[in-house]
Amino acid sequence: MTQSLTHMTAAAKDIFSAALTAVAPKNCIHRHCRRNGDTLEVDGHSYDLSQYDNIYVIGAGKASAAMAAAVEELAGDRIAGGVIIVKYGYTTPLEKIRLIEGGHPLPDDNGLQGAGEILETARMAGKKDLVICLISGGGSALMPVPAAGISLHDKQKTMDVLLSCGATISEINTIRKHISAVKGGRLAEAVYPAALICLIISDVVGDDPSTIASGPTVPDAGTFTDCLGIIEEYGIAGQLPEAVMRHVKNGLGDSRLEPPKEGAPAFKSTRNLICGGNREAIDAARDKAAELGFTPLVLSTTIQGETAEIAKMHAAIAKEVLASGNPVPSPACILSGGETTVTLGGHGKGGRNQHFCLAAAGEIAGMENIVILSGGTDGTDGPTDAAGAVVHGKTAEIALSKGLDPRHYLKENDSYTFFQTLGDLLVTGPTNTNVMDIRIMLVDALTSAGRGKTHR
Repeated sequence: MTQSLTHMTAAAKDIFSAALTAVAPKNCIHRHCRRNGDTLEVDGHSYDLSQYDNIYVIGAGKASAAMAAAVEELAGDRIAGGVIIVKYGYTTPLEKIRLIEGGHPLPDDNGLQGAGEILETARMAGKKDLVICLISGGGSALMPVPAAGISLHDKQKTMDVLLSCGATISEINTIRKHISAVKGGRLAEAVYPAALICLIISDVVGDDPSTIASGPTVPDAGTFTDCLGIIEEYGIAGQLPEAVMRHVKNGLGDSRLEPPKEGAPAFKSTRNLICGGNREAIDAARDKAAELGFTPLVLSTTIQGETAEIAKMHAAIAKEVLASGNPVPSPACILSGGETTVTLGGHGKGGRNQHFCLAAAGEIAGMENIVILSGGTDGTDGPTDAAGAVVHGKTAEIALSKGLDPRHYLKENDSYTFFQTLGDLLVTGPTNTNVMDIRIMLVDALTSAGRGKTHR
């Protein structure tokens, strides 16, 4: 790799790191919450802590432990107890709140036990108590309390099918809410009549709180009819457990099985607040890119679609920058966020960010002045220990020289093996946050003329 590419790769990683810092849970919580004596200010709304008998903290998600630590900093002297569930490894020391690690993306017995404890705490809260709920991405899998008649194994099988068929996170959550005893506003029902503040770090496009972790404290607008439509669209009825299909069909004819809707009593004493999301991360990445001497351009924070096609589109934009200086002049940093999907056709190992980079590598082959990084802000891309990968214009050439055909690994959905062999995986470890994915493209026309910039 040339010196210019080395500098650009380092710059891309610095930009990604700046994005992660901006959405660190502590920073997200303290941007919106502060305490003055007995008054807790939450985004302009005041809570007199002296008026509550007890304060409990509950929640789930990859960022929830770090969120809980920030809440302990604010109100630790008043917290009576609580329970938080995180993905294995996503831990932070806590003093007043019990921390449980559970399975993600497939739920396990630890998560089931923890979710039961969360429900017990929620139901224990009385009218003169305050419950602070901390929700972030991953919360759906980490609170796996099935609806009556459905087992944990049934939920695990359902998740496996949904993750493999290419369903969007919104579609997955629609079904999750309807086979759960805690999602889709049911947790708010359990807390009622206590006051409830739910602080949320978003991992979904559009930051819809009813979708994040399947909206445990938010009214549900979906229906069993929607669930059946998703199942039919992907043709997965025969793959889902009989108990799940039976529950969906029962729900079609019994509105009492629906999650609580807008106007339910529980939501009158509930406040939901988005504390951080992909936009904050992208904004920080934009500022860091400008500091390093690149002209930044944010494409969108709401990009969805098939990963390989999105990669082709990004590569085409990078090529246009080189050819015409549009839509932004070189040296450029083109940024995007969101969450794409990979329809599995092979039997390899990887994730959508690694798949994105592998697809992009073929599109920019031979163009030494382009570096592309794609990473999951949670530090985990699919079922791997990598957050994503980094590629450049010589990646394909280097791979072929080592006997690695990018097209083969792309077809086999084996991007992890490909990048592990090349040493181009992006490995951060657990970040304790989760605001979807970030894609960073650096384009510097000067490198092609041998006058590569040294970006600081």
